[in-house]
Amino acid sequence: MRREQHNRLGVGEAGFTLLEIIVAISILTFGILAVASMQSAAIRGNQLGYRLTEGSTLAQDRLEFLMSRPYNDAFLDIGTNIDDPLLGGTALDRGYTLTYDVADVPGVNAKLITVRVSLQEHGASRTTELRCVRPQLL
Repeated sequence: MRREQHNRLGVGEAGFTLLEIIVAISILTFGILAVASMQSAAIRGNQLGYRLTEGSTLAQDRLEFLMSRPYNDAFLDIGTNIDDPLLGGTALDRGYTLTYDVADVPGVNAKLITVRVSLQEHGASRTTELRCVRPQLL
């Protein structure tokens, strides 16, 4: 009689089968791998955002430096210039290429200053360009 009671109580309460456990672990593993993939993509995106912000800051810094120079300063000679080591060469040290162009604005006593900062990242070139007009003040 005890055996019959034991069998009646044990039916449906045997626990998980090995197949159910394997399926559950597989689903959990797939979920964890998906989250890990998203995490690495987020880290790469944050790093690229940081580098682009840094490049924009370098361009803004150089533009402010050039705007603060006297109108006839050698830094504001007409033409294209590459990052000057005398200014610290900060862009070159960090993997950026910084160039700036100075051109006359026709019809007025002013110069158009264009600063470009380029970054080679994963085979793609990313460029930030800032422009400003430097008038000749009397």
